[in-house]
Amino acid sequence: MADQTLLIHGAWQGSWCWNLLQPLLSRAGIRSTVIDLPGNGTDATPAQLVNIDLYVDHIGEHLDGIKGRVSIVGHSGGGVVATAIAERFPDKISRIVYIAGMMLPAGVSFRDVQNEFSGPNSEPFGITSHLIWSSDRLTNFAPQGKALETFYHDCAPNIAEWAVNRLTPQPVGGYTLVAYPTPERFGRIPRLYIEARQDRSILIQAQQYMQQLVPGAEVASLDVGHVPQLSAPEKLAAILIPFLTRGMP
Repeated sequence: MADQTLLIHGAWQGSWCWNLLQPLLSRAGIRSTVIDLPGNGTDATPAQLVNIDLYVDHIGEHLDGIKGRVSIVGHSGGGVVATAIAERFPDKISRIVYIAGMMLPAGVSFRDVQNEFSGPNSEPFGITSHLIWSSDRLTNFAPQGKALETFYHDCAPNIAEWAVNRLTPQPVGGYTLVAYPTPERFGRIPRLYIEARQDRSILIQAQQYMQQLVPGAEVASLDVGHVPQLSAPEKLAAILIPFLTRGMP
């Protein structure tokens, strides 16, 4: 049987983004767990307390309750969280999957990647320049129209509407994420990067640039937008399942 799999959502989203994928994993004998990261609308964590260490502490509590090793799947910004988890708990993590994810080297932020393509004085690609910020600058929100256009453009209309109505404000400390992976810990864990070739949030050029920055991952590609777990869950599962079950009896 495959290891337990932990699914980590990205910015503005929650555990609900995995609703269509989880049953497909279950049918393949893969036990999966979803979480809501602190501050993303399901708890009372103050925005000013949210940072990557809090995320990793929170997930570490979940890992403590899971017997055996765990596979980590991170979507979008959840990729940085997956990297940080693997660095802190390398003996607990069996493999990592990035789905259109932010797979970044030590000390590098996604804004640095955006600057590489847009320039530091230009509007960054994706939804960044369209975000609505709170007056105290502690949270931001993706406006529905831009979220539909950027994240869910290839989803069925009913799924896109369902998803965009569940987006929540994102604490800035969980938006400007930086991890510090090392070859000795993170670097020894097998990885798979699943490209989303029609992504309007993390452009395919940026996804491929991150693969160059952090080499060593296997790569698979889907002709989909930013959230394939909602737009094409069967196609995503067909790639995920062989990797998550590899080497298992």
